[in-house]
Amino acid sequence: MRHRDGSAGDADYGRIGHSYGAYRQPDRRIAAMIEAALGPAATVLNVGAGAGSYEPTDRRVTAVEPSASMRAQRPPQLAPAIDAMAERLPFGDDSFEATMATFTIHQWTDLAGGLGEMRRVTRGPVVILTCDPLEVEAFWLNDYAPKVLATEARRYPTFDTVAEGLGTPVERVAVPIPFDCRDGFNEAYYGRPEMLLDPAARLACSAWSFVTAEYAALAVAALAADLDSGAWDARYGTLRTQPHYLGSLYLLVSSGKAG
Repeated sequence: MRHRDGSAGDADYGRIGHSYGAYRQPDRRIAAMIEAALGPAATVLNVGAGAGSYEPTDRRVTAVEPSASMRAQRPPQLAPAIDAMAERLPFGDDSFEATMATFTIHQWTDLAGGLGEMRRVTRGPVVILTCDPLEVEAFWLNDYAPKVLATEARRYPTFDTVAEGLGTPVERVAVPIPFDCRDGFNEAYYGRPEMLLDPAARLACSAWSFVTAEYAALAVAALAADLDSGAWDARYGTLRTQPHYLGSLYLLVSSGKAG
């Protein structure tokens, strides 16, 4: 699917992406894990780069992003992103020492094509930040907005599917989510549930765009009521003092090409 602003995939970032950069800031602790997985690579391709979250600043990074609204939100210290899709990367074989993709593969219309392209243009590691669809619905938000998390679970590919698309084994590395995580995906608010009462914060999590406004309003009202009554804290209040949360977030790391 190709949207009016040029974005590709199942989410229309021309509609939902305008405040994305305000809520989806890179978290330095997650960034450190990504950079470690990239190894010593000096040239890095960022596929589905969005507003540039998690792009290393000490390497030569080439970014591709099909959404005009997301490209416009890239900060001035980052190079402009190329208007291109994962499924048709405009680079020769083995052009980059490493390739990365963060929170993007679940939005691609041709997952196998995009993964194959990433592997084609990369000599070394391919590093993907994504979520395990088998673990998404274990999050407490499922009590209030099960359709949102069911949508997430359907969109994320299984890790076996990712490995098959890359054609190489992948190492899965659990990513601890810090309490004060700056990257506002749903699980980032595990101990700060009030944040999900903010419409802009929800819209920065693309799965909310797949439910109706009426459904979202009912879910938010139920959460607000439980926060007011103390019911949420009775069930999940210990999360407010938990420094990290191990949820569905993982790094998938494919080593370099054999031979």
